[in-house]
Amino acid sequence: MTQTHNSKPYDLEDRTLEFAKKVRTFVKRLSKTFGNIEDIKQLLRASGSIGANYIEANEALGKKDFLFRIGICRKEAKESRYWLRLIDITSRLELEDERKDLENEATELMNIFGSILRKTK
Repeated sequence: MTQTHNSKPYDLEDRTLEFAKKVRTFVKRLSKTFGNIEDIKQLLRASGSIGANYIEANEALGKKDFLFRIGICRKEAKESRYWLRLIDITSRLELEDERKDLENEATELMNIFGSILRKTK
């Protein structure tokens, strides 16, 4: 796996996979309240969808298909950030730094896919 200077994977397939894995590790430690259970489901779907759609974008049949898939990647990263913000960690405040790191990564992924969209159009 190629690494950047800040030790985040440079390859977006690796980076999105790593994000989805970190989200899964994070949610295992959350309180399983009714609200959290529903929000966790949404977060898991969105975080995994980023990488899955990026893989599909790389196999796109044309520019229109590529742009569509990259747009979904951006949308799912934005949605992941939303669900991360919504999850209740009041009973586990030690998880706040980890949540912030995941929110920041979701934002960076959003920005990366937004940039790809702008440059490809």
